[in-house]
Amino acid sequence: MNLFLKSQKFKPSPSPSPHSPLHLASLLQGPLSTSHLLQIHAQIFLLGAHHNNLIATRLINHYPSPHISLRILRSLPKPNLFPFNSLLSLFAQQGLFSNALSLFQSLKQIPLSPNGFTFSFLVKSCGDSVHANQIHTHVVKTGFLSDPFVCNGLVAVYAKGVKDLGSARKVFDEMPDKGVVCCWTSLVAGYAQSGYAEEALQVFVMMVEGNLRPEDATLVSVLSACSSLDMSEIGKWVLILSRVDDNVVGLDSAKTVLVEKSREMFDGVSESGKRSVLPWNAVIGAYVQNGCPLDCLSVFRLMVGDPTRKPNHITMVSVLSACAQVGDLELGRWVHEYLKSKGSRCVIKSNRILATALIDMYSKCGSLVNAKEVFDQMVSKDIVSFNAMIMSLAVNSEGEEALRLFSKVQDFGLQPNAGTFLGALCACNHSGFSKKGRQIFKDMTSVFSISPKLEHYACYVDLLARAGLVEEALEVVNSMPFEPNSIV
Repeated sequence: MNLFLKSQKFKPSPSPSPHSPLHLASLLQGPLSTSHLLQIHAQIFLLGAHHNNLIATRLINHYPSPHISLRILRSLPKPNLFPFNSLLSLFAQQGLFSNALSLFQSLKQIPLSPNGFTFSFLVKSCGDSVHANQIHTHVVKTGFLSDPFVCNGLVAVYAKGVKDLGSARKVFDEMPDKGVVCCWTSLVAGYAQSGYAEEALQVFVMMVEGNLRPEDATLVSVLSACSSLDMSEIGKWVLILSRVDDNVVGLDSAKTVLVEKSREMFDGVSESGKRSVLPWNAVIGAYVQNGCPLDCLSVFRLMVGDPTRKPNHITMVSVLSACAQVGDLELGRWVHEYLKSKGSRCVIKSNRILATALIDMYSKCGSLVNAKEVFDQMVSKDIVSFNAMIMSLAVNSEGEEALRLFSKVQDFGLQPNAGTFLGALCACNHSGFSKKGRQIFKDMTSVFSISPKLEHYACYVDLLARAGLVEEALEVVNSMPFEPNSIV
């Protein structure tokens, strides 16, 4: 009995009959020469198997002729949606919109309900905005506007095909599901191809801020947009892209293009044009924001070498940042003296951005006394200047003074933010105040409702570990809402 069961279990299934539809359909898989295709088609016709939907679908996929494919479809007594979609795909490939629309309308007479593939193929056949609007109307009527792939087809045809960017953006904005990367890529490409570089970059930044990973095609369009920016726009986008997550693949390439474009445009400016501060600020800002402080300082020295060229506070903020990056205290002090002698009266005391840049420069160059002096002389202090001074004290081992300043923030009518707490935690870490650090980390969420970021966790874990509280540090690591990095 066991032998019988085993023989039944391993008995091979019978091969399909050579005349069966399944066998004939299998002959149509893969690439076929024209002569072989005609032989198989003749055999199918002789056996009356051309009425089978699967066989008809595969035949349509093999024939490049719309006329033959249409005859195959019409020979089906009860066609389903598959051969219809295959023929729509063929019409779309050959740009035969009127044929595609006529075929789509015939679905209603059978009747058959279209699916997402039907509309995707139909959209690809559109040749102008009138066609796109017609299909858009059908998509809305049949309720497929919630299908992300159908929406991507509409965005692509509007943005890249018929250059109707207003309609493309409207479809995109109304999409309930924006998690499909190709939709973003289509919109970025549409803007870039039509010369709207800033709009393309705005969509790209929205994309990466939504934690979507760009495709290669997305980055190609981003690089194209970067290379199309005007001189007046480059500085702004250098700053914006410098704030985007550095882990985004291809972002370094975009930044490099901006720097190269900035220098190329700067070198092309005439001597009379360089009397304006704008081209100097654009290239100096591009260098410093992309980690090229030495190039930044080289251009700045070239600028001030001509007494007719006058740097302004925007120039000086970039130069001070470069000084901080390379630790050039001597040049930083020269900038400070230049501002006091050549700038407008009390410019440092009243310009919070400039004063904060000076505090940061002095701190990173090891001159805490000068940093304190600038901070104390400020007429109006904001939370950014407080953060810079707290961090300056913290990294220069003045933990107690940093925490005293931290406790005074609210006395000035200011609310501490994530940067303020990072400075306070650094102060505790550098000075070994584990108990105070634990309380500050707790207050951050329970009192001020500020969610700690990875850098807060890294600082707090380091504080606990230095205090010998390794088990507590591990508990904090395990409680983190994101993966620890190498620093943690």
